[in-house]
Amino acid sequence: MILNRLCLAVLLLLCLSVQAKPLDYLEVQLGQLDSKDTVSLADLGTGKPTYIKLWATWCQPCMAQMPHFEALQQEFKDKLNFVAVNININESRAQIDEVIARYKLSMPVLLDNEGQLAQALGLVGTPYSVLVNGDGELVYTSHESDANLERFLGMLAKGQKLHPAATEAMDEAQQQALLAPWLQGERLLFFTATWCDWYLLDTRPEMAKQCKQAQAGLNGLQQRLANRSWHGFVNHLWTDGQALSEFNQLYAMQVPFSVDSGGVLFTEFNIRSIPTLLRLKDGKVTARISDFSDPEAVIRQLSAE
Repeated sequence: MILNRLCLAVLLLLCLSVQAKPLDYLEVQLGQLDSKDTVSLADLGTGKPTYIKLWATWCQPCMAQMPHFEALQQEFKDKLNFVAVNININESRAQIDEVIARYKLSMPVLLDNEGQLAQALGLVGTPYSVLVNGDGELVYTSHESDANLERFLGMLAKGQKLHPAATEAMDEAQQQALLAPWLQGERLLFFTATWCDWYLLDTRPEMAKQCKQAQAGLNGLQQRLANRSWHGFVNHLWTDGQALSEFNQLYAMQVPFSVDSGGVLFTEFNIRSIPTLLRLKDGKVTARISDFSDPEAVIRQLSAE
């Protein structure tokens, strides 16, 4: 039986490797604030270079960069497309609208509803600025909003040809290799972030409280359902091995945890709110839980057929 499962896994990976191709970030469908229709970066058209900023309302450095972002929009809007893409994790429309009003943002604001653009661009933390030339090639990325960014914008505005730049994005074969082990059998996967209980404390206190409550109670849930296969994933944004080690020590975690490299599992299972607990059967979600205030209710949901 074990040998058969290993053979199936190997065949799956081989097939995926043959079909592997990079995700085209220009074709990722993004949500619009006032329409149910989606739009892609390619739909911006005109052949102009594009400045993409990935951001979140609860990201303090993002807010610090917004005045400069809008100033650059006013300076270069005739030569470049500008688009603000919210990463759509623990967000609400009201919070996004408040930021637009506060900073008088005049560029299109879109939503990375399923995290696919972030994954395609190799996002490791916000704010993240991405410059794309008129041919659709990514030529510059930065977490800073500084003179160097302005220099590259100026070159693009003047029509200078810039060479494509590398990103941290994985190709499809790498993504599927990370995903494949979790698509077999029955599993309980817990999704959170090493920073959600403290970084969100000022900007999203209720969310920080939920993170702390869920993380503090996870060992208890695992002990109640010790015969199940448990695993935890922390969001890869702003996170490394040291952060995960400190997280495990803080909560004395008995459930094994990994960093979700490249955001592969967050994207596959559409985790747009943390914390979230999934029950999976052969890769299919059979229960999705985000309310951990009543442990008995959580156990009932996880135990239901």
